[in-house]
Amino acid sequence: MTGDPHKTVLDALEAKGRLRTLAPRAGRDFTSNDFLALGESRVLRDAARDALERGVPIGAGGSRLLRGNHPEHEALEDEAASFFGSEAALYFPTGFAANAALVATLPREGDLIVYDALIHASIRDGLDPARISAISVPHNDVTAMEDVIRQWRGQGGGGRVWISVETLYSMDGDRAPLDDLVVLASRHEAMLLLDEAHATGVYGDQGRGLGADYEGAPNIISLHTCGKGLGASGALVCLPRLYRDFIVNRGRAFIYSTAPSPLMAAVVRVALKVCAGAEQERAQLQALARQADDLMKKLGLPPSGSQIVPVILGADTRAVALANALQARGHDIRAIRPPTVPEGTARLRLALTLHVTPDDLDTLFADLAAEMARA
Repeated sequence: MTGDPHKTVLDALEAKGRLRTLAPRAGRDFTSNDFLALGESRVLRDAARDALERGVPIGAGGSRLLRGNHPEHEALEDEAASFFGSEAALYFPTGFAANAALVATLPREGDLIVYDALIHASIRDGLDPARISAISVPHNDVTAMEDVIRQWRGQGGGGRVWISVETLYSMDGDRAPLDDLVVLASRHEAMLLLDEAHATGVYGDQGRGLGADYEGAPNIISLHTCGKGLGASGALVCLPRLYRDFIVNRGRAFIYSTAPSPLMAAVVRVALKVCAGAEQERAQLQALARQADDLMKKLGLPPSGSQIVPVILGADTRAVALANALQARGHDIRAIRPPTVPEGTARLRLALTLHVTPDDLDTLFADLAAEMARA
């Protein structure tokens, strides 16, 4: 037998500058998604302690359809539906599981999914091309989406159309054209799936996301992750009750998974209340984003207009070398390489959180300018 094929793959990744390793957190946080710095906050620690003291268990002990369904899950789902303005909500252990479950369960045979080319991997992994048609379109190109839908209808497509986008894209930091997408979905009687992962807690009235004005419409399904702006873990799918009940009955990722921790559900309930009143924190984060935009322009780089700031470098090895240099200067920054991003667009992904100060941001960009000049 020749060499192990797994080692061959890892060796090839290393040669391309794409080998991934697990590294501990160190230095100033420019890489996490804990945008409002709630993950280590006293208020969420107190929420966990209080829940334990009133007897909320750490583990669920089974799936939701067995003994794993806890009152904390149901209370969270009721409060989330009220907070986000949807008819119902369903709590998943991760955003990945929730997204994959949505597209694997709700579209029926003969339907069409049209998704943005930069959509998260969790959507792609849930697609079943043997059962439904799934077509990628260029990023933020609503005209291209409509062309695909019209062509599919013209070729006899008679099912329902499902449109899948992120409201704020995780690697580019730009927004989806939501107004146009809502009009498109209405025109074609389509369902619109909004992944609010990087917008929840940061944008919208009370931090309800960029799609807050549309939440609750019968053709809107939104995903709100709890492990980013909300500082906890898990994900809330907000949707019409009909589709919630369908997932409970047919969603394999929901049916056959141990339920999320009831303790974490209790913590998320508090996180939603904190989020509702975090206007000052959101204003601080937006100020950091504006500062980053100005600093990017001074380097001759395009601003993102959000708390996610990509510094696109192109070559994988250059991104890794620059990340390493900045880490040595005390900044926790990671290189993002294909297949997470398209070929030729390896980058540093700067994530702005309230773990850093305006002075930290100035220092980072001074060091970034110095290292880019050396490269």
